[in-house]
Amino acid sequence: MMLVRDGANGPEIFLQRRSGAMAFAAGMTVFPGGGVDPSDGTAEIAWAGPEPAWWAQRFATTEPRAKALVCAAVRETFEECGVLLAGPTAEGVVSDSVGHRAVRDRLERRELSLAAFLAEQQLVLRADLLRPWANWITPVIESRRYDTRFFVAVVPEGQRADGATSEAVEVRWRTPAEALARWRSGTDVLLPPTWAQLVALGEFGSTADILAAQRVIDPILPVLAEADGKQLLSFPDNERYFADLPDIGRLQGSVGT
Repeated sequence: MMLVRDGANGPEIFLQRRSGAMAFAAGMTVFPGGGVDPSDGTAEIAWAGPEPAWWAQRFATTEPRAKALVCAAVRETFEECGVLLAGPTAEGVVSDSVGHRAVRDRLERRELSLAAFLAEQQLVLRADLLRPWANWITPVIESRRYDTRFFVAVVPEGQRADGATSEAVEVRWRTPAEALARWRSGTDVLLPPTWAQLVALGEFGSTADILAAQRVIDPILPVLAEADGKQLLSFPDNERYFADLPDIGRLQGSVGT
């Protein structure tokens, strides 16, 4: 999930630096995210916004899978940074999610499903607050592989994204330009999918423009190819990525969230 907000210098993106103990992308700067849980999308949920059929068409998948993807995005965003894309009505949104902190912990421990939480609190999932953005698939050369859908959403007024998760050691709001500058300097490490989304977001002047963008979502599966006698991953704009990649971070393998 790419959470955005308007800042003094344009749109800002919420970024996490992953813990060095993580099995995947340890120490790297990423967007909040995670995997689909078996409970995601399996129960009836009060739903506002585009129906699963619309999401299925945009992400080229089945309706049950599309519903699970949206539910997972909402759940993981709440678990990892406390932003809850739900409200008491189809037009409303929770103005302060801090009061749900105990429930957030239960969700993270898988003691409670998203559907049960929303039903208990009489909340409506606001699918209309999300937009589909991209689809990247981990290369076949990787031992851990993911079929990752990227979403974008504006942080609701009154809510605050935080770093209260064991998966991150640092969280920051940065403009795409700031994040990319830190990557080029070697301060942060960005995997190709993260880099690509920051480059794309950097083309917009406001969060309204981001939400209004009509994205064509084609799955991107980087492959290992030879270029100038070197084995490098091939993906859109890969030459630009590797040209700017600092020496200390020359990772020719992994891609993912």
